[in-house]
Amino acid sequence: MKTTTDARRLHRSAAQVKGTAVVAGLALFALTACTGGTSDDSAEADTYTTREVTDGKTTFVAVDNPGDGPTLSYGADSKIELLTEEVDGKTYAFKDMNANGTLDTWEDWREAAADRAADLAQDLSIEQIAGLMLFSSHERSPADGITDAQKEYMSQSRLRNVLNAGPNDTEANVTWSNQLQAYAESLATEDEPYVPVNFSSDPRSTAESGGNYNASGDISRWPSNLGLAATFDTETMSTFATMVSAEYRALGIGTALSPQIDLATEPRWLRVDGTFGENVELASAMAAAYVDGFQATPGADGWGTESVNAMIKHWAGDGPGEGGREAHTEAGKYGVYPGDNFDAHAEVFLGAMDSAAVMTAYSIALDADGQPLLGGDRMGSAYDSARTSLLRENFDGVVVTDWGVTAGGNTDPEAFIGTSWGADDLTVEERHYAILKNGVDMFGGNNAVEPVLAAYDMWQADFEAGVNEIDADTRFQESGTRILTMLFQPGLYENAYLDLEESKAVVASQDKLDAGYQAQLDSVVMLKNDGSTISASDAESWKDKTVYIPRSYDTGQAGLFGPGEFTEGPGLTIEIAEQYFGKVVTDEAVLDADGKVTSYTAPDLSDVDLVLVGMTSPKSGAVFANSGHDKETGEWYPLSLQYRPYTADGANVRQVSISGDILADGTQENRSYFGHTSRTSNESALDAFDRAVAAVEASGKDIPVITVLKATNPTVPAEFEARTDAILVGFGVSDQALIETAIGLSEPQGRLPIAFPASMDAVEKQLEDVQEDTEPYVDSAGNSYLFGFGLNYAGPIAD
Repeated sequence: MKTTTDARRLHRSAAQVKGTAVVAGLALFALTACTGGTSDDSAEADTYTTREVTDGKTTFVAVDNPGDGPTLSYGADSKIELLTEEVDGKTYAFKDMNANGTLDTWEDWREAAADRAADLAQDLSIEQIAGLMLFSSHERSPADGITDAQKEYMSQSRLRNVLNAGPNDTEANVTWSNQLQAYAESLATEDEPYVPVNFSSDPRSTAESGGNYNASGDISRWPSNLGLAATFDTETMSTFATMVSAEYRALGIGTALSPQIDLATEPRWLRVDGTFGENVELASAMAAAYVDGFQATPGADGWGTESVNAMIKHWAGDGPGEGGREAHTEAGKYGVYPGDNFDAHAEVFLGAMDSAAVMTAYSIALDADGQPLLGGDRMGSAYDSARTSLLRENFDGVVVTDWGVTAGGNTDPEAFIGTSWGADDLTVEERHYAILKNGVDMFGGNNAVEPVLAAYDMWQADFEAGVNEIDADTRFQESGTRILTMLFQPGLYENAYLDLEESKAVVASQDKLDAGYQAQLDSVVMLKNDGSTISASDAESWKDKTVYIPRSYDTGQAGLFGPGEFTEGPGLTIEIAEQYFGKVVTDEAVLDADGKVTSYTAPDLSDVDLVLVGMTSPKSGAVFANSGHDKETGEWYPLSLQYRPYTADGANVRQVSISGDILADGTQENRSYFGHTSRTSNESALDAFDRAVAAVEASGKDIPVITVLKATNPTVPAEFEARTDAILVGFGVSDQALIETAIGLSEPQGRLPIAFPASMDAVEKQLEDVQEDTEPYVDSAGNSYLFGFGLNYAGPIAD
């Protein structure tokens, strides 16, 4: 774990520092004693300068230290004053955050983050440390500013780790962030020292949310994790990480709830697109580059002003859900290891132990016989002593539960999201205590401090009874030190406030937009290119051409947030295509009274020069949809990687599942889906392909058909490959990047980060926990769609 401060920090010699009292060289200055210069002035000055900054809602003071000294900030109405010290003829400022007139270790930005954290943890109240253990539920509207609910959990629960799940609007994020930071500052007292807010975020930079490379213009847009892996280039990953982390910091975000580095050994898993694929070596290299890039700052040796804490997830791999089911829901709460391959999943994580934090998995891990893996507990990762002990043997940073693992179950049935797998019969307070016993530090999605304080009392009672080796104060200070280190590393104690104009200059700057788009282009994979259908071209040659883009619909997947949403439209964004072609035609749709499609009619293709069929991966489930299990009927059904209905009745389908709940009579529930049929919501995408091919045949013309697959999972190509002239695959990239690649403006460079299977029978035959064991599809040209396969204009890309 990285614990040193920015290498630019100033080191003190014995002659320079003779003590900690004012008489030993420290002087307490009021703001009025300081000059009012700018940061540029300060770089050449011999003393620090101050300036007042406002975002229109919050006013704060920025203190610019000379040379490489950090910028400090504090609210204009704050009680914080400055301490100064002269080093080599320059006067540097430090914040006296506890108003004792002394430069304490935790206030000294030259000290190592871990040392500062250990010093401060001794001064925090147990209530403060308990509050630090909370990671808030999703805050989705920064534009609302600070709310009464936020004030309540900050003041009453002492919560300081806030999950920003809102849009990327720079002004809204900056003003909200500054408001919360000012409020946190106002809560500091003589008994409870100042703790700033540590904002966090799930990934927010994937391009698939817009038709063009930056449709919303709000932040740089990049491929999904799977797309970044498809570049097979750690330099691209490093560029992504350093640029996106700078944008995060400009939005006030100090901790990334990423990267997701679960090994994608089960191709049906509903979160494959968030991974770096199925190969251990590639996933490990990408994970390390991501962590290093996020936690570094260009031009600095280590942590700096653009550094963001990285949180690798989900220990130790949530990928092998039985049948691909997802552990966010009861249907997928079991991960299975029929290939005894846990070590491969752990290896990816163990190669990224420099990350500031690790998030635990949801799933209960079972071996091939349905017994707890590693001889541990039949419980989710945060409760599983075997898995958490293995993590703690290799990692001394912050360990966080995934969101909602202390909620739900038999004792908390009203929880909106409850994932207390295996701990269903424990009370909420007992769950917090059990998790703390496993060496975990923080509780994801929890705003209330009372269960944490109850766990403190349980710990102390067991200590006094001789059960626990250390007392509750010591245990809480251990977590407090680790969590505070995560606040000190990116410099939140020095400069928690944001300058709105500086943030606007950083977020979505042109260099970042361009780099993100180039990464999108570089990640596109070409699987087929008969007769050089796709070849180098120029934009001008397409200006007078006509393209046909079919339409399709998706009935949606009903889930936790409501019924499935019907969506309909062209497979690629018409407005983007119109930028490249003289004319774009699409299908005519007939709608019923509810706006649902009853039929499509293809246009006359007499004047069409090219057909682009945009298709998304087959969707037979969703993360929050309890996919794979119909609770009303009790039926278990298969998740599928093909568009047409798939009935799981082949020889390789398990008739008795590995996983299942232990029933009242001691037997295990059978979660087999043998004989049942998939429930794919976007089968219409294959109808669109069929319609396009039929229209080409009806035209009597030799019109090239290019299939453009927007992939979140591997897909069985057998349903369409032989009837298309070319296939492009994009993993979380924009329609613009896919269209430019299809017409030869960018040569494909990407390769498959996960194999595309020969059939659903091949998927059933592979083992959920074993990488690269799926029989790949072999196309009409004899190419095998294995991990690492991809074409450029000359043919297969060499390793």
